[in-house]
Amino acid sequence: MNGLVILIPAAICLGLLALVTFLWSLKSGQYDDLKGASERILDDEAPIRRSEKP
Repeated sequence: MNGLVILIPAAICLGLLALVTFLWSLKSGQYDDLKGASERILDDEAPIRRSEKP
């Protein structure tokens, strides 16, 4: 019974932390372009690196 006193609040805190993290990722635009990443891997051209500019 003493273990539940610690485990239940810990589970609630971790759940709230996960919810806040998920909402933050939605707000910051992490899920805006889901199709672009899947199509980008099929692109044959090499990505342009900023350090390779003349």
